[in-house]
Amino acid sequence: MYAVIRTGGKQYKVAVGEKIKVEQIPAEVGQEIVLDQVLAVGSGSDLKVGTPLVAGAVVKAKVVAHGLRDKVRIFKMRRRKHYQRHGGHRQQYTELEIGSLVA
Repeated sequence: MYAVIRTGGKQYKVAVGEKIKVEQIPAEVGQEIVLDQVLAVGSGSDLKVGTPLVAGAVVKAKVVAHGLRDKVRIFKMRRRKHYQRHGGHRQQYTELEIGSLVA
């Protein structure tokens, strides 16, 4: 059984026991959270799609860790103008372990 959830402006296909990295969620490590924005629930060839959300469907997940993703390098340059700028960014994430899917 799998579900498609929405969190942090992105969509993720999840199944029980998987670990996923999502945009940072303000929760403590070890805390159980409920993701109620479920867009679709499926099992094999059977698929239930919400309009826009599946009514009564929730995904329970446990916060495993918080961290920083790999650095994204930013480089700006104007040719022949002697202009160069360097920068970087590391996005924060929360790692979740999917516990149960209730449809």
